Amino acid sequence: MFINLDFESDEPIYLQLVHQIIEGIARRDLRPGEALPSVRSLASDIGINLHTVNKAYQHLKQDGFILIHRQKGVVINPDGVPKADASHKSQLEKNLRPLIAESICRDISEEEFLMLCKSLYKTYQGGRS
Repeated sequence: MFINLDFESDEPIYLQLVHQIIEGIARRDLRPGEALPSVRSLASDIGINLHTVNKAYQHLKQDGFILIHRQKGVVINPDGVPKADASHKSQLEKNLRPLIAESICRDISEEEFLMLCKSLYKTYQGGRS
């Protein structure tokens, strides 16, 4: 698993980690049932505090992306990620609102915005076979 953190970013490290693991699942670089490194191992490998990794793992667990077993460790949810429900769709809309508003303020057309979204979407749909 390749993790690339930006320590100069305004985005918290744990969220960068969460987003990169979700991206790995979306690209199918990480498969259902596949083991992730332990909290200590990942923290040591990328040089961050183990509480930061633990916070990221707890966030991913809460959202159904991973399972944490005492004996098996951390694994990508073998049943797959739970499907989007009304709550998820509402949160997605809430997250998109400021991005769309800023795009309009910066004179990015609807067409450009949608093309960028489609391009990114295809990036994740490609995945590895």
